Amino acid sequence: MKRSSPSLFLRLVGAISLVLLAGTGLLAYAASSYATRAADEAYDQLLVGAALQIRETLRVEHGQITTDIPVSAFDALSVSRQERVYYRVIGPTGETLTGYDDLPGTEDLRAPPLPEIVWNATYKQHPVRIAALRQFVAGAEVPGWASIVVAHTTSARAALARELTLRALALLAIMSVIALLGVALAVRYALNPLHRIEAALVSRAPNDLTPLNVEAPPEITGLVEAINRFMQRLSERMDDLRRMIDDAAHQIRTPVTALSAQVDLLMTETSPAKRKRHLERVAARTAQIGRLANQLLSQTLVSHRARSITAAPLDLREVLKQAASDAIPATMDRDIAVTLDLGPEALMVEGDPVSLREALRNIIDNAIQHGARTRLTISARQDGTSVAAEIADDGPGIPEEHRPHVTKRFWRATAEGDGFGLGLAIAADVARNHSASLDFTTTVDGDFAARLVFKAVIA
Repeated sequence: MKRSSPSLFLRLVGAISLVLLAGTGLLAYAASSYATRAADEAYDQLLVGAALQIRETLRVEHGQITTDIPVSAFDALSVSRQERVYYRVIGPTGETLTGYDDLPGTEDLRAPPLPEIVWNATYKQHPVRIAALRQFVAGAEVPGWASIVVAHTTSARAALARELTLRALALLAIMSVIALLGVALAVRYALNPLHRIEAALVSRAPNDLTPLNVEAPPEITGLVEAINRFMQRLSERMDDLRRMIDDAAHQIRTPVTALSAQVDLLMTETSPAKRKRHLERVAARTAQIGRLANQLLSQTLVSHRARSITAAPLDLREVLKQAASDAIPATMDRDIAVTLDLGPEALMVEGDPVSLREALRNIIDNAIQHGARTRLTISARQDGTSVAAEIADDGPGIPEEHRPHVTKRFWRATAEGDGFGLGLAIAADVARNHSASLDFTTTVDGDFAARLVFKAVIA
């Protein structure tokens, strides 16, 4: 017994969980990036706002540029004691009008006018964010562009970004748990049809091989159809087995009972003449039982191979030779001339060589047992797109009115007749399985002939 694989439920939930985990990771990264960008944008606006307030205070007195730094400009930036705000106001000639002389990056602002800019830097061993803008001063002794630079440490914006990220992650975690529970319920619901199929199979009686009739979604319809096809094949095999058992029980019982009676009579008979007659009857009954057993086994073999063997091209002449060798005993109690007329060219048909040999062997055996008096002719020929195997004998043949019935199993013309057994029924089954036909006709010589006609394989 094969080791069971992991649960389909666990596989599906696991696979979807991995997808959710990957999606959550991407969303977490996106949330972190968005939180950092949002915090930067919020504090950058405050930073630029502070610089704008300082710019509004620039004025010229007695030809000199002066400014009064408003305390309100830094209120929004100084929400925490750990935060630091630095500023610098630079005159047109590059001198520091007020603020921190060593505030970095401001020397590049003496270029021509440019819009407000914001950048990252390090000041006093702390990461800072710096905003700078320009203001043209016309009334000073040296007219030109004044620069306002404001720097702010980044711990507050980092804390804001961290808080926004944690809130987003908490929401993602809650949504992921809810989604996972929803996925588990959805997968369990989606697998219900499989449980219904299991329940339908478990609740069946051991001999119930009728098709499953359960409602199933399109994805599982193929499984249900495969189960039904399997049960149909199994039902056919069981029918074949029951038919063989019934045939064996019905057909073998009578000759075995008669054989037992003959043996009993033989054991008590003292007359040599009568003992000889009893021995002859024992031999006849034994041959009858052996022939019937061979036919039952032959039918079982043909039935099995019809469902399990794929047809392949073969030379019908070779099959006829093997069938004749199997069916014609080395010694016969009658003087019958056997002729093989198979021709020099290969006669290719498509089929199962074993089944065809059984069919032809049974036809030949039937001809020897019930037909041929002095001659038996086994021939094969091709006529256009058809290939025919013909077994002809000089016996009385099968009457015209009996020919539609002789391929039935154990058919008898009269209640007292011996019947035709299974030989021609097996041949008819093989012909049907090979899309061929079993015909009965009379040859130009007046012999009765049984013919198996196949479609030729054209090279």
